[in-house]
Amino acid sequence: MTGTLALVGGGEWSEACTFDADLLSGCGDVLVIPAAMAYERPEAAVERARAHLEPLGVRVDVLDVYRRAQAMEPEASAAVASASAVYVSSGSPMHLRSVLKDTPLLDALVSAWRGGAVVAVAGEATSVLCTHMVDSRGGAFTVGLELVTSATFVPRRDRWSPDKLHRTVELAPVDLPVVGIDESTALVHTGPGEWSVSGAGEVQVFLGGRRVGLDTLPRALNPVLEG
Repeated sequence: MTGTLALVGGGEWSEACTFDADLLSGCGDVLVIPAAMAYERPEAAVERARAHLEPLGVRVDVLDVYRRAQAMEPEASAAVASASAVYVSSGSPMHLRSVLKDTPLLDALVSAWRGGAVVAVAGEATSVLCTHMVDSRGGAFTVGLELVTSATFVPRRDRWSPDKLHRTVELAPVDLPVVGIDESTALVHTGPGEWSVSGAGEVQVFLGGRRVGLDTLPRALNPVLEG
């Protein structure tokens, strides 16, 4: 069994993110991880999270992990393990990768998702999950956390120029879907391997250099993790 994974294109915890009510329905708490915001006033992100999520009837807890050393601590992993939902904020993808890569905290996050927890990942953090991580500065690829092997994600697609998006699509391996997700929009993957879109914008999928439908996305995010 795996839980629900929501890939939010950015603009998280805003009024337009109406999907959060359904996403967190039945969750008594949500653990917010603002690690990617370490140098961008994480306290402001936490305030937005509380203002948006607490009216939905969930308790908001915060995991103050901003450095790799903190992600190695048992207390951080224990907090993730006990949460029914985890929400990872947008921010610096390179910093988030350096904080989480090969840490017990990342292992705990994967285990929580495999155990049925709801995991939401927003903005640039969506690209960090991938083996083929999109570098938003120019649209080329680098190596991410290698959790999602079957697709790559472009957050804030609606803010990208057509030329930059075209470059990413052209650089992608021919069998790798490139998924552009607009701000305030969620691409949701459920345990049975189904995909759906909610929110204010749209999701565009490209494969082999051309635009295709959502039904082209593979059912498994990572066959090894889900096997």
